[in-house]
Amino acid sequence: MPKRRLSKAQTEAALSGLDPDATQRLRSIVERIERLEEERKALGDDIKDVFAEAKSAGFDTKVLKEVIRIRRQDRAEAEETQTLRDLYLAALNG
Repeated sequence: MPKRRLSKAQTEAALSGLDPDATQRLRSIVERIERLEEERKALGDDIKDVFAEAKSAGFDTKVLKEVIRIRRQDRAEAEETQTLRDLYLAALNG
């Protein structure tokens, strides 16, 4: 079902129903989200730059990403994943 857009009059009527504090709170929340999205984009660009640096230094970025993913896991989870990976590969190769 397509989303229905409010007309300008409907939007103005809905906004006039908000008290000034709620309107200011809404504005503050939206502005914070916008700033955080800008920061996230900047961080994403920084991460791309670091991966480009790693690649130019001769590191395999695909493997580097896997190492980072594994380090993000707790030790038990990482060991379980490795054990299952080894078991699956053995089953396919054996």
